Amino acid sequence: MRVLVVEDEEELADAIARGLRLHAIAVDVAYDGQEALELAAYVPYDVVVLDRDLPEVHGDQVCRELAGGGAAGRVLMLTAAGRVRDRVDGLTLGADDYLIKPFTFAELVARIRTLSRRSRRGGPAPLERAGVLLDPGRRTVTRDGRPVALNRKEFDVLHALLSAEGRLVTSAELRRSAWDEYADAASGVLRVTLTSLRRKLGAPPLIENVPGQGYRL
Repeated sequence: MRVLVVEDEEELADAIARGLRLHAIAVDVAYDGQEALELAAYVPYDVVVLDRDLPEVHGDQVCRELAGGGAAGRVLMLTAAGRVRDRVDGLTLGADDYLIKPFTFAELVARIRTLSRRSRRGGPAPLERAGVLLDPGRRTVTRDGRPVALNRKEFDVLHALLSAEGRLVTSAELRRSAWDEYADAASGVLRVTLTSLRRKLGAPPLIENVPGQGYRL
């Protein structure tokens, strides 16, 4: 499971992330709405834990864009406002659940796990480029009609490259797509994953390395 925590109170955001990682959940953190939208554009999160009162881009707008963009991930909105009207407004914007601060961590984890088991109607659309067809809902990949068996990390990296539609994707963005923001850039795990992915996709090679900049398909 992959979760994005969007919270401008940095101590609270970091505490939530640490707790979720103890439950074997991969977590990224954004401290403002603009950063959240940039991360969500590349990473297919299962759940977005979204504070409503955010700087840069308000949480309401973030929620609206996530829901309107057809993202498969569910949105759990956090707020200090406990009025019924506030909850209704949040759900109307496209949030899937609502949690009022202060909350217990056990309830937060339970709600995240419940949301992650759901899927949005229809699921995310398949991605296709250069004969490669990736179905995010079924988690299948074919090249020119030939099935390609990928592990989870290879699938997530390929998903990020296909989502970029030929644009350059930096190494940092690819690491965030398959791991979390704490993935060690020096570990070589991305290089190993890309080598395996290239081999499995076969010839002619599709993934281009632009030295010092990143990769594109």
